[in-house]
Amino acid sequence: MAEQQLTHIDEAGDVRMVDVSQKADTERVAVAEGFIAMRPETLELITSGAAAKGDVLACARVAGVMAAKKTSELIPMCHPLNITKAKVSCEPVREGQREDGLVGIHVVTTCGVTGKTGIEMEALTAASVACLTVYDMCKAVDRGMEIMDVRLLKKDGGKTGLWERSQGCE
Repeated sequence: MAEQQLTHIDEAGDVRMVDVSQKADTERVAVAEGFIAMRPETLELITSGAAAKGDVLACARVAGVMAAKKTSELIPMCHPLNITKAKVSCEPVREGQREDGLVGIHVVTTCGVTGKTGIEMEALTAASVACLTVYDMCKAVDRGMEIMDVRLLKKDGGKTGLWERSQGCE
């Protein structure tokens, strides 16, 4: 098995942005998810449209797309990408739908690009910011909300091809 190296660390141990200039452009897609747990009463406010700040889920979807486009401004070694696709879905999770009994919003993001480097960070950033937006819009009624399970579900394209969460952490 070939020795794995951290690509953002050079031979001297300094951080760097990876040089992707010689890589071929390929179609790349990444899917990520996140979950924000909350009290059932908070979920009811969101789903009934009664939240004081407006349509929480619409705002979270837009915020996630905007975040995907700004990822390289937030994460120092990320390349700026000309994103070709960004979609955010926010689905209510009611009592009895999760094994752990938690109630909240399940966020799934899909980002795509035709380029020289992956788009996983954009999908993860979109999921994180969508959850943060739900928190921001509902914190007045539920400061105990908890953001969890932000993780990559799938990435495809580039030299390494397809990876899916069912393959586990490698």
